[in-house]
Amino acid sequence: MYWIILIGFTLLSVWVGNRLKSRFKEYALVPTSSGLSGAEIAQKMLRDNNIHDVKVVSVQGELTDHYNPINKTINLSSAVYSGRNVSAAAVAAHETGHAVQHATSYSLLNLRSAMVPAVNFSSRMMSVIFIVALIGGYVFNFFAQAIWLVIAAQFVITLFSLITLPVEFDASARALQWLNMSRITVGTEHEKAKNALRWAASTYVVATLAAISQLLYFILAFTGGGDD
Repeated sequence: MYWIILIGFTLLSVWVGNRLKSRFKEYALVPTSSGLSGAEIAQKMLRDNNIHDVKVVSVQGELTDHYNPINKTINLSSAVYSGRNVSAAAVAAHETGHAVQHATSYSLLNLRSAMVPAVNFSSRMMSVIFIVALIGGYVFNFFAQAIWLVIAAQFVITLFSLITLPVEFDASARALQWLNMSRITVGTEHEKAKNALRWAASTYVVATLAAISQLLYFILAFTGGGDD
């Protein structure tokens, strides 16, 4: 059952990821009426929100865009940084939405940032603990304790995923509201920007459902409520 869950959500994640890339590729061919690049859009949104201590920088890769609250940088992939299209506008505004969250002390963003060390540790240790639980636990007779460690690690990962959802949805909502108010995207452009961000959000939804499913499986398997 565990492998069915894992493989099933992996396939779903790949499908959603491919759809996301397809949409962004399609909307990258649609220029915005404003003619602004992704970098210019991010800088304008920062100014409009009275944020002057965040830098907009270009990074390598595809869909590598992110906001770093530690050094206060909006990191945009080269295609988004210099792009003057709907995809670039949507991504740049979304990442700037995270910067706005940070500047306004959005509680869930602060909580997610605080959880990063614990999540990184749990993710690294998950495979090790899982092997110990399935193999070493029987040999050294600490199977139950090992399983609880697996559940604890998966719980941290699941909680992080659940907190991430409203953070991402809120950043997109801020982005779309600002894009509309500032007339960066208008008419069908705005609808395409909204659709692009909706597909981006769906990747987080799939990841969260996968995390919840795995957590429930571990709990049911340990308590005898599920089949191995």
